[in-house]
Amino acid sequence: MHTMTGAATARMGPWRFVVVFGVVSLLADFVYEGGRSITGPLLASLGASAVVVGVVTGAGEGAALALRLVSGPLADRTQRFWALTIGGYAVTVISVPLLGVAGALWLACSLVIAERVGKAVRSPAKDTLLSHATAVTGRGRGFAVHEAMDQVGALLGPLTVAAMLALTGGDYGPALAVLAVPGVAVIVVLAWLRRRVPDPAAYEAAAGPARVPGSPEHRIPLPRDFWVYAAFTAATTAGLATFGVLSYHLVAEDVMAEAAVPVLYAAAMGVDAIAALASGWLYDRVGARTLVVLPGLAAIVPILAFTDRVDLAIAGVLVWGAAVGVQESTLRATVADLVPAGRRATAYGLFAAVIGVATLAGGAIAGALYAYSISLLIVATVAFQAAALVLLLLVRAAMARRRSPQEG
Repeated sequence: MHTMTGAATARMGPWRFVVVFGVVSLLADFVYEGGRSITGPLLASLGASAVVVGVVTGAGEGAALALRLVSGPLADRTQRFWALTIGGYAVTVISVPLLGVAGALWLACSLVIAERVGKAVRSPAKDTLLSHATAVTGRGRGFAVHEAMDQVGALLGPLTVAAMLALTGGDYGPALAVLAVPGVAVIVVLAWLRRRVPDPAAYEAAAGPARVPGSPEHRIPLPRDFWVYAAFTAATTAGLATFGVLSYHLVAEDVMAEAAVPVLYAAAMGVDAIAALASGWLYDRVGARTLVVLPGLAAIVPILAFTDRVDLAIAGVLVWGAAVGVQESTLRATVADLVPAGRRATAYGLFAAVIGVATLAGGAIAGALYAYSISLLIVATVAFQAAALVLLLLVRAAMARRRSPQEG
């Protein structure tokens, strides 16, 4: 029987670790979602055209995707999970407040891209650290609590920036400067957490077989089951309409006033948090069967949202929020169950890239089909989700085979 050793876990239980890490994500989302909520108008105020805004934000997302393919393997190879996590957060919380004093367009564009780079650097390492504690708390519930707290920050940041803009008559400087406060808190809490739990892997070692010291696990190929799961994720994500397309429909077809769209988005993020908690709890009870919910939700979204009835459109956006909640929490939990600890950061980097590419593809497909035929868009969505369900059946079978020897 393995026991937690040293100072790694003696001073903090796994649930407390998950919650404190959730506070970090809440504060960080407060910062970067607050900044992202006004990126377009801010760049425009410095002379950027719509093309420049699109290129810069696209470049940021592209850099975030590409760098995760590097930062994940780097974390596994060096085992510097805390350093990459803290460094990535530091880049983000420094970049966003500086946007408020960037007097030149090129500097503001660089800071927008830097914020995305910071997320790419930290994400695989951060998810790996969390995965160790969720081995004890339950994968689903642990990641779900983290995602719910994350969404609280995603709500507070944009609302705070909006309030500051209203108070200052549209001055971006103070609105972004106030985000330095939660930014400093991010680094302080992270530094404290690292001192308390220098080796979160001890949580997982106590819950199951320990890793062999010196074992070159980072060289082991990712399991075939992970790639099947990644294909499932790509299919269901590509078939989920983006909020950009949904909000375009709401405004273009006069379904809803433009000023009401951010409020609806905030409501969707609230549903996101609730769905994350519910699906996480269910995942720990019934396993991968929980993921059947995701293709079902995604298939319903266009049927409801792309109508001219405000009540159905609102319902569609709220269902979209529920789908995103499952996607952001329970999908990450399953990766930890499929991939050994020594390859997990690499897997999370690849997984994030898969989701990013599928989201971009899904947005492009939904936008193109929306302009051509909403009926065809609905058919395509259902086809994507049907394919996802087939792949999910393969994943479930693989996970069942893994459990059988352990139970026997």
